[in-house]
Amino acid sequence: MTDSDRPAGTPGLPPTPPPYRPQLGPDPLPTDEAEALVIGRQHFPEVGSPGGPSELYVHEFDIGYLIHAGWPAPEDPTARPADPGGTNIVISKIDGKVADVPNFPPEDAVELYRESYARDGV
Repeated sequence: MTDSDRPAGTPGLPPTPPPYRPQLGPDPLPTDEAEALVIGRQHFPEVGSPGGPSELYVHEFDIGYLIHAGWPAPEDPTARPADPGGTNIVISKIDGKVADVPNFPPEDAVELYRESYARDGV
């Protein structure tokens, strides 16, 4: 349907939006750590924001990129964490899909992702 074929809409109302076009094909595939970081930033609070991470790190491995946050040091290192837990993300080099993994050390998070990826039969 071209613009000239689409009805103009009802007078006094906003114009009729274009037809919905679903995304075709895989999610964007990052080609390097910088591109993975751009995708990863969408899944974390803004770096430096109140309560947000102080930095984001990228750990590249054979089938993906692990993105994990660095958090500012607590004022009282002996106090319990205000918000324990959290997640890291992995961006697949194969299909670009983003998966959550627990906030484990990078090697453990990557191993857990590999096990999950193999279990899903891909």
